[in-house]
Amino acid sequence: MRIQADNISKSISGKPILRDVSLSIEAGQSLALIGPNGSGKSTLLRVIAGLLAADSGHITIGGDRVDRLPRRKLAQRLGFVTQEAGTTDAIPVREAVKLGRTPWLSFATPFGAKDRDIVEAAMQQMAIESYKNKLFNALSGGEKQRVHIARVLAQTPQAFLLDEPTNHLDIRHQIAIMDWVKAQQGTVALALHDLNHAFACDRVAVLNAGQLAAFGTPTDVLVPEIIAPVFQVGVRQSRTPHVDHPILTFAKESFTTYP
Repeated sequence: MRIQADNISKSISGKPILRDVSLSIEAGQSLALIGPNGSGKSTLLRVIAGLLAADSGHITIGGDRVDRLPRRKLAQRLGFVTQEAGTTDAIPVREAVKLGRTPWLSFATPFGAKDRDIVEAAMQQMAIESYKNKLFNALSGGEKQRVHIARVLAQTPQAFLLDEPTNHLDIRHQIAIMDWVKAQQGTVALALHDLNHAFACDRVAVLNAGQLAAFGTPTDVLVPEIIAPVFQVGVRQSRTPHVDHPILTFAKESFTTYP
């Protein structure tokens, strides 16, 4: 499902956060949002999700404007995992994941066998089935993050938004999340701090001070001449036979010099 952002601007408490941002995510593509802290990544995701209203511009998903879609229908199309996702109650993990089915349930269509299968499959994908009966609020930060992603998987949307999904995760599970992103047939947009993870995506958007500084393929965007001035660090590219893309390394040095 295609997502289009047209000329999005947003200020919070009088401070401009996004400035005339336009980009598109084609159906089935993955997009990595990268940029320094405060560059507007989380705000843009929240505007796309319909959780924040843009001051100007609009978002469309599947050709429909997000601000005109009923919340239930939007939730059937779009799943969102925030950095600090909710569900902090002392409920079993399985019940937390079941919440993802809410947009599809009603008095006429209660939770049934199909929903149960979807929930079980989501827990298996996130490797959390072994503690499905544990209380959510007793989990580690990384375990909670995987539960939240499983909840969105159980929602079965056509597009996924993830704000720093690898936060709190150990290296093995970070890799698993990025492998999941590469395997998705649905549309995925995610904010990332680890720039090397962005090579797993089809497109990369660089935000800087609320503006779109670069947009394109990872090989075109994740290069020293673009990354160094935005993040104000020295950037080097290297190659290793173990991965199929360059590895970026960083140093605290003048951002006007490149390898």
